Amino acid sequence: MSSTARISALLCACLFALTACGDGSAQKNARSADQGADGYPVTVTSCGKDAEVGAPPQRAVSLDQGSTEILLSLGLADRMVGTGTWTDPVLKNLAKDNAKVERLADRYPSLEKVLSKEPDFVSASFLYTVGKGGVADRAKFDELGVPVYVSPTDCAGKDNDGGGDGKRVKTLTMDTVYGEVRDLAKVFHVEKRGEKLIADLKRRVGAATKSIDDSAASGTKLMYWFANSDAPYLAGCCGAPGIITRELGAKNVFDDTREEWPQINWETVADRDPDVLVIGDLTRKSQSAESAAAKIKFLESNPATKNLTAVKKKRYVLLSGQAMNPTIRTVDGIEQVAAGLRKFGLVK
Repeated sequence: MSSTARISALLCACLFALTACGDGSAQKNARSADQGADGYPVTVTSCGKDAEVGAPPQRAVSLDQGSTEILLSLGLADRMVGTGTWTDPVLKNLAKDNAKVERLADRYPSLEKVLSKEPDFVSASFLYTVGKGGVADRAKFDELGVPVYVSPTDCAGKDNDGGGDGKRVKTLTMDTVYGEVRDLAKVFHVEKRGEKLIADLKRRVGAATKSIDDSAASGTKLMYWFANSDAPYLAGCCGAPGIITRELGAKNVFDDTREEWPQINWETVADRDPDVLVIGDLTRKSQSAESAAAKIKFLESNPATKNLTAVKKKRYVLLSGQAMNPTIRTVDGIEQVAAGLRKFGLVK
C-alpha cells in the first residue's frame, strides 16, 4: 500500500470516527498496484475469510500476545511496527526483539492508534480482538485495504456464537497451531523459518513426554484454573489444556464439557477432587485471584477447597496465561505440567 493510500485511510478513519470512509477503493487499488512480487499475491484463509497480501508485509501489527510471539519467533521484529493485548511478560528468548517493536497498548489499542502505524498487515489470536468490543471489526480493516489474519485456533472446530469463551465442536490439536505458524510464515515469505520453528516445537513435545508411560499417568486427574475465585473459569475438554492433558496421558476432571472455559462452582470441584491443580499465574488485574499466589491463598483457606487432594498435598503447577491459550506456548504448558507430574511422583 502506498504512503498516500495509507494517509488517506488514516484521515478517513479520524475524520468521521470510524463510521464510514467511502468505499475504500483508493486503498484497494494501491494494494493491487503492489502485487507482482515474486510468489505474490498470497492468500490465506482466516476464520472464514480470505486475507490477501500483495507483497511481504513490512509494517505488521499484531494484536494479541500469541500472534506476536509467533511473529517474533519467526524473526520478523524488523517488519513489525506495533503490538497490543498482552497478558504476560514476553518469552525471555524473544525479549530483545520484542523491545524493538512499539507496544501500542497493554490491552486493546484504539483503531486510530493502529492506523497511525500505517500497517500493511494485521494479525490476531482471537476473533473478539477484531470484532465488536475489540480494536475494530475485520470489515473496517478490509474497507481500509488492510488484510487481517485471525488464528484458526479460535475458530476451526469451534462455535463462538453461544457467548462466553466458545465451545469446541472438534477437539483442538497442535496441528492447528502448526497451521497458524505455516500461514504466517507463508504471508511473510519465510517458509523455511516456519518449518524450523514447527520442528523445534515438535521436538520439545517429544522430549517432554518421552519417558511418560500413558498407563502410568492415565489415573492422574488434572484441573486447570485460569481466573476468578468467585465463579472460576476452569478448562473444558478440548482447548489448549486438553492438548496438554492428552499429550501426558492424564485426565481432565472436566473433560465432560466442550465449553472452552466454563464457570463451575467450587462444590462441583470438590466432588471431582483433582490430584493436581494447574494454575494460571496471570499478571493482569481484571478478575479476582489473578496471580498464582492469590489463587493458592484462596484454595488453602476456602472451606470448599482446602481439603482437596491437590491442595492438601500442595500439588500445584503454575502456568502463564499464554501457556493455557492455544499457541506456541502450549508447548511450554506440556513441558511444565510434565515436570510437575514427575516432581510429584505421579509419572516417571
